[in-house]
Amino acid sequence: MRRWQRWGTGLAALALMVGVSACGSQAANAPSGNSAGGSSGGSGGVIKIGMETGLTGSDALNGKFERDGAQLAIDQINAKGGVNGKKLTLVVEDDQGTNQAGVAAIQKLFSDPDISVVIGSIKSTIVQATEPYIQRAQIPTLIGGTSPKLTQAGNPWVFRFRPNDNYASQVMADWIVHTMKLNKVAIIHDTDDFGSAGDQLLKANLQKMGAIVVADEGYQTSTKDFTPFLEHVANAKPEVVALYMTNAEDAAQLLRQYRQLGFKMPVVGSPAVASQISIQLGGSAIDGVYGVQDFSPDANDAAKAFAQAWEAKYHEPPDQHSAWPYDAVNILAQVMEKYGTSPDQIRQGLLATHDYHGAEGVYNFDEHGDGLHGYNVVQVKDGKIVEIKYVDLSNPS
Repeated sequence: MRRWQRWGTGLAALALMVGVSACGSQAANAPSGNSAGGSSGGSGGVIKIGMETGLTGSDALNGKFERDGAQLAIDQINAKGGVNGKKLTLVVEDDQGTNQAGVAAIQKLFSDPDISVVIGSIKSTIVQATEPYIQRAQIPTLIGGTSPKLTQAGNPWVFRFRPNDNYASQVMADWIVHTMKLNKVAIIHDTDDFGSAGDQLLKANLQKMGAIVVADEGYQTSTKDFTPFLEHVANAKPEVVALYMTNAEDAAQLLRQYRQLGFKMPVVGSPAVASQISIQLGGSAIDGVYGVQDFSPDANDAAKAFAQAWEAKYHEPPDQHSAWPYDAVNILAQVMEKYGTSPDQIRQGLLATHDYHGAEGVYNFDEHGDGLHGYNVVQVKDGKIVEIKYVDLSNPS
């Protein structure tokens, strides 16, 4: 019995309820007339890789970077002959940046018997919503969501291609307390799952290191007026402001208003803050901001090579939204070349992947499916992300 037939009529009914038909799909560079076997990941000269990302809605800019990062890797691999003589092709479903559409998108990808692996969401809330379907489908799903609990829920089919928030909060706190030598911290955070979890982790790490959290302000995603939060922060008289923000769009909006109000406190942010997308949207308002980043274009030789190839193809700088899917496809190609293209073979190959030097860093997958274990500290200077240092937490003291 094929895997999609095992889900039963109850799951099919749920798929209809969440509107599978509402999600459009696109196959990038897909040869016509090819068919493939689900157990082998493809026959007839093509291997399909599924991908769900936000191509419309609030995540459209992030989703474009993610799709293009995966496509760049596929183009490079295919130019060298593909995987065991088979060409890779990307099948993309739009998750619209929402949980409901995310479930529908991943359901549609799982229903294709020719797809044996899926690149999932960068949004922790969407990954959390889709995890029961990943578990049931038994299809390796490669995620960018950074909530620690996503790989600690006992689902053996989830693999993370970015470092989780335990590392981000620890590196942020260490930079504030031990490098900047600042102790009075105000936090502004998104109230979604990502921002709330990051806020709690950051507070715990700051307090463990002896800092005082003088203000802790939560806002809703897509807030337009951050003035009340910023005024509360200013009244608390912090030495530094820490931002734990989910979306670069919100980071750009907040920092524009931060500059307009004339605030001078230094800013340290989560990955969305000191990012290429926030720079595009916020311009000079982002200059001077420190941040933790899983991808920095100058961090290592693989990052430099990726950045050069990306800019040659797309004529703009890359960021973490493009880097992790690029690494995911390259690691997949290596795994499928060596182990095979069935879901079980891909899963075993990912677990066995160690010391892979990618654009995001060195991948060493642990038993939970986490591949990366550190963060870069960066600063935005004159509209560019400048590497300061990499902090490796794979063997914490």
